[in-house]
Parts: sequence; C-alpha cells; structure tokens
Amino acid sequence: MRDYRAIADAVAADIAAGALRPGDQLPPQRRFARQRGIAVSTAARVYGELVRRGLAVGETGRGTFIRAGRPKPEAALAEPAAATVDLELNFPMLPGQPELIAASLGPLLRPDLLAQGLGPSVVTGGARTRAEAVPVLARGGWSPDPAHLLFTGNGRQAIAAAIAALVPPGERLGVEALTYPVVKGIASRLGVTLVPLEVDEHGIVPDLPPRLRAVYLQPAVHNPLGVTMPDSRRAELVEAARARDLPLIDDGINGFLRPEVAPLAALAPERTVVLDSLSKRLAPGLTLGFVVAPPALRERLTAAVRSGGWAAAQFPLAAATRLMGDGTVAKIESAKRDDAAARQELVRSRLAGFAVSADPRAYHCWWRLPEPWRAETFVAAAARRGIAVTPAAAFAVTPGRAPTAVRLALSAPPADVLATALGTLAELARSSPEDTGME
Repeated sequence: MRDYRAIADAVAADIAAGALRPGDQLPPQRRFARQRGIAVSTAARVYGELVRRGLAVGETGRGTFIRAGRPKPEAALAEPAAATVDLELNFPMLPGQPELIAASLGPLLRPDLLAQGLGPSVVTGGARTRAEAVPVLARGGWSPDPAHLLFTGNGRQAIAAAIAALVPPGERLGVEALTYPVVKGIASRLGVTLVPLEVDEHGIVPDLPPRLRAVYLQPAVHNPLGVTMPDSRRAELVEAARARDLPLIDDGINGFLRPEVAPLAALAPERTVVLDSLSKRLAPGLTLGFVVAPPALRERLTAAVRSGGWAAAQFPLAAATRLMGDGTVAKIESAKRDDAAARQELVRSRLAGFAVSADPRAYHCWWRLPEPWRAETFVAAAARRGIAVTPAAAFAVTPGRAPTAVRLALSAPPADVLATALGTLAELARSSPEDTGME
C-alpha cells in the first residue's frame, strides 16, 4: 500500500510548480484513486492530508479545491492584511477617537497615579475597576455582580482561561460549526477537542450531543454569520444545557453593538460564563478582558487565569478604569454603533441581489457566493484587485466542510473606500472565474 503522505507530497509539488492553481478542483476521490492506482480509502486520506496542510479546502456538496494560498498560523486574522483594502480584520477606529482617549488618559502620566499603575497583576482588579465595569458590561436589563468579575489582558486570554477552566485536556467542547478562528488554536494548544454544533438562521440548534464538557458560542452578532439569537432559541438552548448540566461560555465581544440584547446569563446565571473585552469598543492596542464567573465556577476560573498567566496588568486596569468611568467608552461605543449601521447600509446598497446576511448593526457580513465561484478562487481574485477577504474555511471547525462563502469585515477602511471596494467585489461576483483569469 502506497503511503498517502507521499502522494500528498506529489500533489503539493504540483501546487508549488503551478501545475495546480488556486481554485482548481481536484477530481472526485474515486477517480483520483483510479488515476493513482490506489484504494479509495487511501485517496480519502490524501485529501484529508492536503486539507490538514492548508493546501486544499472542501466545499460542502461541491468537492475539494486548491486553496488561494497557504493559510495563516492558528492565530488567524490576527495580523493586518497586506492588501490595499483590508476586509479581513475587524477592529474599528473612528476619526477623533485617539484624541478622546488621550484626553482621558493624560492624568495617568502623573507620577503619583503612574506609580499605582505599575504594580503587580491582580485577577480581581480593584473595587473601583469592578464598579466602573458593571455599566459597561450591562446589556438588555442584565448587569453583572461586581464580585463575580475577573480581568484578563484581552478577550482571547479570557476565552483561553474559560476553556482551560471548564474543559480538561482530551475532553470535548461544543462550538458553532463556524466559529471564531482563534478558538480553534486555543483548543488545539489546550488539548481540547472541538465538536461542531449545527447552526441555522437562529444560531445553535439546541440538540446538544453527549459527552460535552461545555459549550462556547457567540449568541449576539455572531462572527462570522452575523446571527443574533432570538429569545425563543436562547430559552431552548438554556434548557438543553440544563438537561445535560453543561456550562455555557457566552462570548459577548460584539454585544455592545446590540445593547438591548442580554447575555445568556440573564436566563442561566448559575452556568453561564460571560466573556467580553474592550478591543472592539476601543482598540486592540488598548484593551482589557472581562470574565463574569458564576459563583460555582469562580474558583476554577480564577485559578485558570492565574496559572495561565492571563491576569491583566495594573496599568491597563488603571487606563480602562478611567476610560470607563469618565464616559469615554460609552461615547465611543455609541459612535461605533452608528458607524456600523451606516456601513451595513453600504452593504445593502452595493451588494443588492446577492445572498448576504448580517445583523443590521454588525461590523461584518456573511456572503454566500453565486455559482460558479468557489470561496478560495474568489479570495484569490479579490486579492488581485487589492482587497483582502476571508474564506469560510478560516471559520470551519471541521476541515473540508466549509460552505461557499466569505466574510467581509467592514470596519477598517474609510466609508468611501469601503463603498468602492464593495462595488468592485460585486462586479467580480457577477463575472466568472474564467473572465478574471482564475480558471
């Protein structure tokens, strides 16, 4: 029996030599097996290896295609795109925002106040920080008990701490079938197995499989699908979690865009860990992570933050306390909600007629591409026009099971640049890969 890895090496060499180009479809596995004189089961392992290496991607119901390029490391979507127009990263920065922040933080440079911010990390923060965080995190009539708050350096560290606390190595964490890419990397490093959960237009289908230790989800302004879970689905999911005695990890990173929508903790405070951060509200370079820990889970979460080295440093705590306390965070949040809504109007105008879905106040949208486009081919064609977009494969928990779709992040370019880029993408989608030289 031939080694499937050697056959995958040969296909990889064809890709490197240009014999197989981005967007090319590999033959069905039975035909590939006949061509190579191997068993169908070996062909399946070859295709799986190509997907694992990031050289190919499977699109549900369509087949396996050569990727547009080698994927980024597991810290996906963490570096600015090299393209002229970045529709990959979603860290909104508004005009005048640096000036607002500078005015708020100026007094921190006084030696007496600076000395307070140069002390050691404190997982629980101080009384004032906890008090100022409560109205910032409050949504939809729910607000956290300040005694339940823990602080991490950023939102990703909050996610890592929650998973480490609730899911032992080798155990299973349920996540949406399309999820925040960083969660995949965190789970891999912690030795946690991700179990993709079916998602429909309302969010996770609450038919939870057995042997899960927890569920991670984004019920408000889901990334990448843009779904905000309605009340009825939230209630069904909470009942399913109670029936299996499962903790819920509610990542509310985009929740500030829908302040009227409460986190799952409003329905299940005894089992819901609420995560949040200031990275979207303010900026990725000036952030703080929040963990709202139910009393029964607080000790485990506190230990995870400490042992992982994820506790927030004192200076970011001091900075965040001032920004939350003097209203700067609230002012910027309000402006970003208006900005996101205006950008969604551009999407509706420039991509009219396409299968685009999004929360009307989200900073991103989900685009199911028309035939005959494949996600990887479209990404490559957009890159040739100086526009970086993200294929569905970046979010897929199961390799090779990505829909033919892309996510567009809307926050980075100025509004006029975004409008032009959306028009360019619409024109591209109305053409065919052959017309653009991507056959």
